[in-house]
Amino acid sequence: MNISVIVPVLNEAGTLEELSSRIQTVMDQIRIDDFEIIFIDDGSKDDTWETIDSLVKNDPGHIKAVRFRRNLGKSAALSVGFQMAQGNIVFSMDGDLQDNPEEIPAFLEMLDQGYDLVSGWKKDRKDPLIKVISSRFFNFITSTFSGLKLHDFNCGFKAYRRKTLRHLQLYGELHRYIPVMIHNMGYKVGEIPVLHTPRRSGKSKYGMERYVRGFLDFLTVVTLTNFNQRPGHLFGGLGFYIGVVGVGILIYLAILWFLGGRPIGNRPLFFVGILATVMSVQFISFGLLAEMQLRNTRREEEHQFIEERIGFKDQ
Repeated sequence: MNISVIVPVLNEAGTLEELSSRIQTVMDQIRIDDFEIIFIDDGSKDDTWETIDSLVKNDPGHIKAVRFRRNLGKSAALSVGFQMAQGNIVFSMDGDLQDNPEEIPAFLEMLDQGYDLVSGWKKDRKDPLIKVISSRFFNFITSTFSGLKLHDFNCGFKAYRRKTLRHLQLYGELHRYIPVMIHNMGYKVGEIPVLHTPRRSGKSKYGMERYVRGFLDFLTVVTLTNFNQRPGHLFGGLGFYIGVVGVGILIYLAILWFLGGRPIGNRPLFFVGILATVMSVQFISFGLLAEMQLRNTRREEEHQFIEERIGFKDQ
């Protein structure tokens, strides 16, 4: 077995030495020497890169790193990390020490039970109440619409079999929906409770705007997972139901006119009927396939932002 651990970091200089040491201690305990830790510096403004550079120099056989020129987000960082990982088993975890490397063996045991992806479940979250409530709402909605019953979709601590990452394409906020996308590919997804420790340094990288982006990307995931092979069913279905409303309104008004009712040309309902009918034609005629086209060109986009790489054999 060989293992890759992907750690996206942003302004986490104060935690990386301890995190690296704890990961290596765990690998020693489970007698795995063939492992790599790949730090992805997502445009940090503190001493994160200098700390990573020191770690690579001290242990070039196990530690590697990638640095972005600017912040691209967690999805881009994970995407690059997944593409560069060499392990048969790939872990992802956050760099703020809220994930505990000592739980890696438990993930491996779950994988041995036949799972292809094991996602962490922060059962007892050490976060502000508003964040806990919003997270539970997000997980409920995602579970309901995706058909995948997990308690915590967005936990950064996950273990993957390498095969699950071959066709995984991440951008925007899609890292939140990795279990949904991998489940949709037909792989077996499981969940394991993990200890969630309070943040010891730095501050959370997420603000309220993430909920808007997350909602829009949720619509993207639903579209790509359920209608990727049949987009006409999505947009044609929307167009059909809107058309039924529009045509129904116009027929209703036409009947009133034939029965000698008041003129219908100045009624707001008349314009609603026309608008709905036109929208119906547009939905049916012009399938909005742009997102499905873009997902074929996004995979290599992040590489143009890499400032430098260290510790890789192909240099």
